[in-house]
Amino acid sequence: MVIPFLQDTPRPVDPVTALLALLEEEGERVVRLWAKRIRAETHELDVPGRDLRAPLRPLVDELVRLLRDRGRDALILWPEVVRSHGARRYDQRFDAEDLAREFKALGEVLLYVYARRNRQRLEPEVATFMVELVGEAHASAQASFTRVLKTEEVRFREAAVMESVLNHVEVGILLAELDGTVSFATPPVSRLIGMPMRAVVGARSHTSLATVLSQVNARHPDGTPFKVADMPFMRALREHGPVRGVLMVVERPGGDEATLELSATPLRQEGDELAGVIQTFTDRTEAANQNKALLSAHDELRRLQDRLLQRTRTQALGQLASGAAHALNNLLNVLRLRITLLRREYNPEHLDSLDRTVGQVGELVARLQEFNVERSEEHLHDVQVDAMVREALELARGELEQREHPVTVELRLGSPGAVRADPGFFRELVVNLLLAERERLGDGGGRVVIQTRAEPGGQGMLRVEDAGTPYSAGELTRMFDPLNRDVGAPQLSLLLAVAREQVRRWGGELTVENLAGRPGAAFVVRMPLVRSAQEREEDERLAGDGFGMAGPRRFQRTRRVLVVDDDPDNARMMAELLSEEGYDVKVAPGGEVALKMWDERLYDAALLDAVMPDLSGWEVARELRQRSPHALLAIVTGMDVRGQNRANLALVDAVFRKPIDVGALDDFLGQSDLSSSGSASPSFPG
Repeated sequence: MVIPFLQDTPRPVDPVTALLALLEEEGERVVRLWAKRIRAETHELDVPGRDLRAPLRPLVDELVRLLRDRGRDALILWPEVVRSHGARRYDQRFDAEDLAREFKALGEVLLYVYARRNRQRLEPEVATFMVELVGEAHASAQASFTRVLKTEEVRFREAAVMESVLNHVEVGILLAELDGTVSFATPPVSRLIGMPMRAVVGARSHTSLATVLSQVNARHPDGTPFKVADMPFMRALREHGPVRGVLMVVERPGGDEATLELSATPLRQEGDELAGVIQTFTDRTEAANQNKALLSAHDELRRLQDRLLQRTRTQALGQLASGAAHALNNLLNVLRLRITLLRREYNPEHLDSLDRTVGQVGELVARLQEFNVERSEEHLHDVQVDAMVREALELARGELEQREHPVTVELRLGSPGAVRADPGFFRELVVNLLLAERERLGDGGGRVVIQTRAEPGGQGMLRVEDAGTPYSAGELTRMFDPLNRDVGAPQLSLLLAVAREQVRRWGGELTVENLAGRPGAAFVVRMPLVRSAQEREEDERLAGDGFGMAGPRRFQRTRRVLVVDDDPDNARMMAELLSEEGYDVKVAPGGEVALKMWDERLYDAALLDAVMPDLSGWEVARELRQRSPHALLAIVTGMDVRGQNRANLALVDAVFRKPIDVGALDDFLGQSDLSSSGSASPSFPG
């Protein structure tokens, strides 16, 4: 075949229009000559059916449609259409050279037919466009040809291209059919697991996959064997939904262990019909070994913040004692309630000694809690917020200004007054917030604004804000997590976690938030302001002996009682005991359920567990007081309540310490209407 020389044309020719006109008029001829050239080039190839023209006609027709509808975009779109042609030629036992000859023949045919039709004129722009189009199509078909995966049923037509790309990444990918058959696995899967996956791919039985898991001693992080049914792709097929973050520990050849994270995502066809599942394998061994780095960070933090960590250990000991006392008191309360019921059915003399023992253990727990309170409050003073801010700024000024671009601080102090806190720790809190801002702003420096003011409700506010990049939602969520693994996070997160816990013990809250409508973020501390000496004395008296609050708000004898407790034994025994006393009792396992039940029925009283996973008893009491101002409310707790502020204590009519004095509880619920005589005096048993 003679290829005409390129000739200059007087004026540019639109190559898309020229090629479209050629194929619309000479398309059949192009297909015929193309097939003839292929047969001549591949005369030794045994092509089933010997009909080389059949698969070429649709390719040319699709090219005509794309040139007509999408213009020059056909240069990008047509190679995608040709992609499956490479897989078809694989099935017809073409080799790579045959495929190259096929597209070389197409280029020659197009140039020849165009030049002959155009009186041997071939414009450079038309020739260039044809060469580029054929070259892109050849590359697409070649990629599909070289990586195509032949299985009994090809559901993943793009698997070949995916394999060629994903072979070079560290994430392994496995494709599973609807029947659980593994139809495709990239080489990284074999590298990550430590065993070749050849025997697994295409096998209908799960025995081969189970054998691989057994050979690498696959197991869950807790040591239990990892079975085929635990594979995320199996769960995704059962549940028709994604499965994320499944960890599998394997032993690779050589004895080293690897921790892999497995996730599965369903693949769906049009109409949302499930087509299969794609599962990924990611090496998390390094992340699993981050405990060493975390311990190292803790050691460094201990050297830099020795005083802060000493306080942390003391707080941890106090929290441990308080939590243990709470759990022990729950168990003791169940025992006492059981004893009360048994006493009515058997001889009480056989149970008196056991009851006395329960009371003695309860007194011991109370003394343990008192010790915790004394240790955490022995250094509390009235601290002037603005003065502490100025002192902290002087301490941190050297660190803030030592870099080439310093951090400047603007004070907007509003004289909020004093809060009840440990002066040294409060000063350290402000210093640490300033140093955190320095690290956040980096070497570029910037401006930090410290603002203080009094807020409604007797709260004092301390705000430290900057104009840096806002935190992401994930960063805000992990900000106070002491085990945060983000780069640079363990030190800051541990500091903030300890600081927030201490601020909470003072009755306040430490939060972090992004600024609204502009760049930046802020740390915000809110704490109750110091009240008058007379109010403080009254608070101490209330916390110490449990008396002196306003009289009960109930105006009729209590009959309908709602018991709210997340501990089922405590709730059931309390309800059974009160039912025998003639009360109509219902039980709610949590705060949210309690509020719904209260709206559905009128109750006279509620006995609220102080510590519950969804809402605390104090939060439930606040909601119930708004809905039923005259209802009788009591907190039932194994914790010490002297850390509660005056506003919380004012919400309830009594506080009962576990183990409960049943007689005092009955007296409390059975009070007569005393409002008319004005001599109401509530009972707050210890």
